[in-house]
Amino acid sequence: MAVSLLPVKGRAPMTGYDRDRFGAAWLDADRNGCDTRNDILGEHLTAVTLENNGCVVATGSYEDPYTGSRIDYWNGHGALIDIDHIVSLGNGWATGAFGWPIEKRAAFANDPLNLLPTDAGVNRQKGDGDAATWLPPNTSYRCEYVSRQVAVKAKYDLWVTAPEKAAIQRVLAPCDGQALTSDDWGASTEVDHNISDPTDANNDRDPTDSSEAAATGPTRSGGPVHYDSCDAARAAGGTPVRAGDPGYGTHLDRDGDGIGCE
Repeated sequence: MAVSLLPVKGRAPMTGYDRDRFGAAWLDADRNGCDTRNDILGEHLTAVTLENNGCVVATGSYEDPYTGSRIDYWNGHGALIDIDHIVSLGNGWATGAFGWPIEKRAAFANDPLNLLPTDAGVNRQKGDGDAATWLPPNTSYRCEYVSRQVAVKAKYDLWVTAPEKAAIQRVLAPCDGQALTSDDWGASTEVDHNISDPTDANNDRDPTDSSEAAATGPTRSGGPVHYDSCDAARAAGGTPVRAGDPGYGTHLDRDGDGIGCE
């Protein structure tokens, strides 16, 4: 069983974790001219139609393996489908990714082996859960789901915690020799994009510069805008907040569709 080959350690602290430390959501990681989110939607949905740019998935149908239900998708309705990181970014961070260069973190965040469309509500229930804390409600998909988590962790040299390993073994035990999910995409474990870790940029800032502009993005009249959370954005009457709007940040846009706090 491949999980036996993964190192077992405790969770590293989440100190320093931020979605931006995995690169922009979403990169054109394979340089085919389209971003990863739309690549994944286009690969997994059926009856797909595209916007005029030939990249953005306008409509499609999806048989969601996490819930076993069908989703009729259209672009702009962010409550329908998220792209799940099968090994979540938070779990990746706590099991080794904290020590990677951003090029490897960006590859992990955009690797099709680690990505699958799913019902948005279910994905948000999962959060950063591992196999010990969250499994798809559709029990018939759990063998494949956990096998794929192991494949991702093996590819990126991540470790598992003791409870996580026990949960993986428990799920796989009755799976009739479930094979490790094949990496049919063969994506590199480092992107070749010119990107930088935002913490490096912060460290390079002049400590005497009190400007908030870099941290808060665009401004409304009266000063810079920053929302720590969607609750704060809603309280300020700023939702939904779209890319380019004052206060937009990727921490508010969990599904990476350019619309935060939907």
